[in-house]
Amino acid sequence: IKKQQQDVLGFLEANKIEFEEKDIAANEENRKWMRENVPEDSRPASGNPLPPRLFNDSRYLGDYNAFFEARENNAVYAFLGLTAPPGSKVGEHLLIVSL
Repeated sequence: IKKQQQDVLGFLEANKIEFEEKDIAANEENRKWMRENVPEDSRPASGNPLPPRLFNDSRYLGDYNAFFEARENNAVYAFLGLTAPPGSKVGEHLLIVSL
């Protein structure tokens, strides 16, 4: 989990994409927010969704596997719901739920 979180954060920082990190390990409100905002069809069969999970504001985007696939296909900005070209600052907040 930690390696996946670092991978996502590193990509966002390297591409100067503004984001908010929500730590679900240290904050019960963040944990509750994540559980409520991950759609039913994106939850594991048993247990709770594990981080990292990505959101654009409160719109659920996906988990690390979806992010990784988008990055491999050069479609990260579309995945994130952003139209900004690589390397530019983005005014929207991308929320990252992480541990």
